[in-house]
Amino acid sequence: MPKTARDRLARLLAGTGPTRADSAMLRLPGDVLTLEVANLSPTQTPIRAAQAKQLIGAAHPAQYGRGEDTLSDTSVRDTWEVAPDQVNLGGPTWQAHLEAALDDFCDELGLPAGARLTAELQSLLVYGKGQFFLPHQDSEKHEGMVASLVVMLPSVHTGGELVVDDAGSEQTYCGSRDDLVLVAFYADRRHEVRPVRSGYRVTLTFNLLLADPSATSAAAPVAEASSYLTEHFTTRVSSPYGGRDLGEPTRLAFLLDHEYTQGGLAAGRFKGADAERVATLRSAAEQAGCQSVLALTEIKETWDVLPAEDPWPYDWYEDEDDDDELADESVHEDDDDFELNELIDDEITLGWWTSPDDTRAETIRLSLGDHEVCTATPTKSLTPYETEYEGYTGNYGNTLDRWYRRAAVVVWPKEKSFEARAEASSAWALRTLLDRIDAGDLDGARAHAASLAPFWLHLEDEFLAPALRVAAELRDATIARVVAAPFRIEMLMADHGPLLAALAREYGDPWLLELIASWESSNRSDGVNRLTWGAESLLPLCQKLREHDADQIAAGCADRVWHWLWGRIEMWIGQDHPERRRTNLAELGVPLARVLEAASHDLGATIADALRSSGDNVVELLVPLLRAHRPPPTPALVAIAHDCRSRLTRLGDRPARAEGDWSMTWTGCGCDVCDRLAQFLRAHSEHTDEWPLAKPGRQHVHQQIDAADLPVRHTTRRQGRPYTLILAKTDDLFHREDKVRRQARTDLAWLTSAFG
Repeated sequence: MPKTARDRLARLLAGTGPTRADSAMLRLPGDVLTLEVANLSPTQTPIRAAQAKQLIGAAHPAQYGRGEDTLSDTSVRDTWEVAPDQVNLGGPTWQAHLEAALDDFCDELGLPAGARLTAELQSLLVYGKGQFFLPHQDSEKHEGMVASLVVMLPSVHTGGELVVDDAGSEQTYCGSRDDLVLVAFYADRRHEVRPVRSGYRVTLTFNLLLADPSATSAAAPVAEASSYLTEHFTTRVSSPYGGRDLGEPTRLAFLLDHEYTQGGLAAGRFKGADAERVATLRSAAEQAGCQSVLALTEIKETWDVLPAEDPWPYDWYEDEDDDDELADESVHEDDDDFELNELIDDEITLGWWTSPDDTRAETIRLSLGDHEVCTATPTKSLTPYETEYEGYTGNYGNTLDRWYRRAAVVVWPKEKSFEARAEASSAWALRTLLDRIDAGDLDGARAHAASLAPFWLHLEDEFLAPALRVAAELRDATIARVVAAPFRIEMLMADHGPLLAALAREYGDPWLLELIASWESSNRSDGVNRLTWGAESLLPLCQKLREHDADQIAAGCADRVWHWLWGRIEMWIGQDHPERRRTNLAELGVPLARVLEAASHDLGATIADALRSSGDNVVELLVPLLRAHRPPPTPALVAIAHDCRSRLTRLGDRPARAEGDWSMTWTGCGCDVCDRLAQFLRAHSEHTDEWPLAKPGRQHVHQQIDAADLPVRHTTRRQGRPYTLILAKTDDLFHREDKVRRQARTDLAWLTSAFG
């Protein structure tokens, strides 16, 4: 007996109605259909080589669709196509036979009761020897299209079998010498035409359109399904790893067996058993006090696999030198090359759904947990639209990624409707909250906003403005913090200034400054984005805030950015590697200049004091900062310029190193090896050193010298035990100091001309 309500629901829905097929075939006498192609004599059956060649003369190479593109590639599809407007179908009884066949196909394919199919000619196709069409799915070219019909005309040929994936098993259909062979299959079923071995295969293809679809009555016990839904939504669940309590589920997604386009799903043109399952589930949802929507999902499964021909591939463990060769040989074309061993991971994402009343639809993004999903047909038994194999890497076994598209019915309790939809679409949630506020339903808006807390995380910057407006108009500080929390400080632009000012008026400056501090401390930001924001957006934001009497908020924003910048400044001032230090400090000059322009008098003085208290390496920041300033200079900037002039003067006047003085100051990590290296570096007259040292010590010395870019050449003499590390100080020691003096004098001349 299944353990969970969703397991029992899946079992119940799996048994709805009789078994239906995804493809069906019937035969008609060959003489019920006559065929004429423009400018050609009537075609006689069975079609022989001479007539087939005439048809080819009126045809063009067939194309195929991939997404929105129409492509031509004979390695994918190699056949001849005659356009439908060039083809005339006739015969006294053809239409009656076709309509009767379509009625049979309605029943065989399990279409809704009362549904009627119509056939629209798509093309006439001629396959010669060696021609084929690789596995593919037909695009649903019209809103009403649910299936495809292939009519194989009587002809003398071998090969050219039509192979259809029918619910995970292959169905093979062959043409006939004397009869018309009609094969109908759902448009989402993958199918192929195998290569023709001899003769010519001639077919007509039709789009099958669903006319007058009627609602299917629920064939399974709705009351039983309703009880399972109620149990599912009132039973707490735990995560499979660690047993963390996940609470009561918010939703349940039942995966259908077929793929659908957005138009096909919204119009309710369900295929096979899906029709009865959807009717049952939606009726049960209504009875259980739930809402339901139709949705499209994207599924990825990652499987541990074994090659089907060798379940124990010992060659995985060959020497490392053979890895490239093994990788080249591990090329597999399809799933038949593998035996699925164990499911490693699966991801199910909702990407689109209708509204509960089916009148609207929207693009969404929501990942589903295993406890929120059930299905009558396991995904692994369906055919993926894409696979990707990765062979053994030394850390992982052979894995196979498989991607699928499945439709779903998503159900949730009506009292959880807002949470269920808000988690999938932040835009919808904010629109709904604003609509409630504008309608005067403040209590309802607050209740909905408070329910966002468990999942309202990491929103994109496009949602910041509406979230700030909602937060200000909720008139509740605690709930407003929930709505406004999931953002980052570098999302703020000048246009957000009035909204921030409104928040400050409603909840006070301390509340808003605390919120901004939480944005600034977020570790979801990278330094490059924040530097760019500080350089481009901070000053306009602060100016806009001051225009709206939010001086404290402007000061707070500038203060937060300064503290973040100061942490990076301190880090790079202490960097031993001179070029990395110089490059990174220079990068901080522009954003720091903008902070000074936006800063209050007190913050400017604080910044000037912090820079004045730093070592002389800070001059590599001060010059880019002063070059980036925009007049008029603030008092803080004047103080920084004065400090920079003093530093540049000292650096420019520093006497040249005495000839023969090879000493340099350096501090390592404090280990014995670093102490020994520091002693050599401090020595005035020692130019070289030979140091017997084991491999770990040599590696440590190499790393320390390279990390600090010390002007020391290091090589190893590989004789004796241990090998000898040979260190030699280079002339770059003198050249670097000369370069620093020259640069200081150049910068001092510029500073004097710029600031007087």
